[in-house]
Amino acid sequence: MAKVVIYSSDWCPFCIRAKQLLESKDVAFDEIKVDGQPQVRAQMAQKAGRTSVPQIWIDDRHVGGCDDLYALERAGKLDALLQD
Repeated sequence: MAKVVIYSSDWCPFCIRAKQLLESKDVAFDEIKVDGQPQVRAQMAQKAGRTSVPQIWIDDRHVGGCDDLYALERAGKLDALLQD
């Protein structure tokens, strides 16, 4: 199973949706909360090139945010990424 990392915020509905999709597939993920941690958000922004949450990585591949994750699912490509 691929290693999944998600930078998120407790109050972000997009973060909740992204985590729900991963949980529905029984995918374990490491969650890094950015709430009240500007240095962690800055680190995420530097790695992702984006400041919004969630930001999701599958193994070393940055897949983007919630909409990007769902687009992979709709295209039938998410399961293959998660199996690597």
